[in-house]
Amino acid sequence: MTSNANQYTWAGRFSEPVSDLVKRYTASVDFDQRMWRQDIRGSLAHARMLSKQGIIAAADLADIERGMAIVTEEIESGQFEWSLDLEDVHLNIEKRLTALVGDAGKRLPTGRSRNDQGATDIRLYLRDAIDDIQMLLKAFRGALVDLAEKEAATPMPGFTHLQVAQPVTFGHHMLAYFEMFGRDGERFADCRKRVARLPLGSAALAGTTYPIDREFVAEQLGFEGVCENSLDAVSDRDFAIEFTAACALLMMHISRLSEELVMWMSPRVGFIQIADRFCTGSSIMPQKKNPDVPELARGKTGRVYGQLMSLLTLMKSQPLAYNKDNQEDKEPLFDAVDTVTDTLRIFADMAGGITVRADNMKAALTQGFATATDLADYLTKKGLPFRDAHEAVGHAVKAAEFKGVDLSQLTLEELQQFSPLIENDVFAVLTVEGSLASRNHIGGTAPAQVRAAIERARKRLD
Repeated sequence: MTSNANQYTWAGRFSEPVSDLVKRYTASVDFDQRMWRQDIRGSLAHARMLSKQGIIAAADLADIERGMAIVTEEIESGQFEWSLDLEDVHLNIEKRLTALVGDAGKRLPTGRSRNDQGATDIRLYLRDAIDDIQMLLKAFRGALVDLAEKEAATPMPGFTHLQVAQPVTFGHHMLAYFEMFGRDGERFADCRKRVARLPLGSAALAGTTYPIDREFVAEQLGFEGVCENSLDAVSDRDFAIEFTAACALLMMHISRLSEELVMWMSPRVGFIQIADRFCTGSSIMPQKKNPDVPELARGKTGRVYGQLMSLLTLMKSQPLAYNKDNQEDKEPLFDAVDTVTDTLRIFADMAGGITVRADNMKAALTQGFATATDLADYLTKKGLPFRDAHEAVGHAVKAAEFKGVDLSQLTLEELQQFSPLIENDVFAVLTVEGSLASRNHIGGTAPAQVRAAIERARKRLD
């Protein structure tokens, strides 16, 4: 047996060392070392349980705690030497711990395997990531509410099929995204419940012969319960897929908002300006101000979709229990975490740098007969069946379009050609302000309702 082979915990079974190519191909330490805090946290909880159960001595626990404190300090200060030969974060920390405290470090793996240890680490990591994302989501939603409050009564066209439909306010529009991202927060909170279940104690796949106390470890780590089946515990990655699906939905919402920001900032539309710090210029065209942040966010949405598909494909053909395939779960998961956290952080800041061009928004409302539905409702309230009112207004729109004017610019006599029910009070209905104010119910576009919705939104954020 060579010394190169002896460095592996499993080397006793083998008669030759692993080739350098295989070491590079199978090692995960380059990316899973980011879980070092979770690995140490899980190991300390496991060691305390082993001591409580009399499986290791109290002196061993004290040595392990002392050694882990040194390892933590070394990693935080950048002095820790990560070794590719030691494959992953688990063995790197265990090897250093053993060098520091001797046999106590060798006793730490008692009653566990890297299978359940790794599954525990990734759940701890993901729980921490969800908590961070929830904080960022709250900040972003708060920024949307601030923007909505500032523009609660600013009229703009509401669109269907990208055609002018009816007047809304910019504040009302922003609150639509507040609701979307609120559902994202609910999904992450629900996902967290399934993340926070302890696999540790399942060992390699069949549990352990030692008299362990899994509930104690779960309590130490703040988990809500334990995984009930050892085979499932070490091989399950549903929680990672569910998390990444929630990330994909969140990024889809980001992409929808990004598309609107890009479109609104175009000089052809001119509804908003985004602060310069979120934009770039052109290397050849001096006049350009490009909305790079929302454009890139649209692209990064596809990236997160890809990570979700990677995880689904990774798991689709795996037999029970653990397989080496599962090492490939971390990079897609880590990338999804990084992409979502970076995006939320920058979008919360960018929302505060949006300037609304209210005049352009209001001018756009004159281009698509946005109050046509209000005229149909007006006729219906006068007693005309809605389908007949719809037809009459359609004729009125055609006439106004031919003249190149808005409905509100037709004379009373011209409007009465389409229905004798129309009277002077119609012009109050045909104004943008009248249209907005008339939708005075929960979820409606009346500025008073938008402000009430903002007040409810702030309470939900508290």
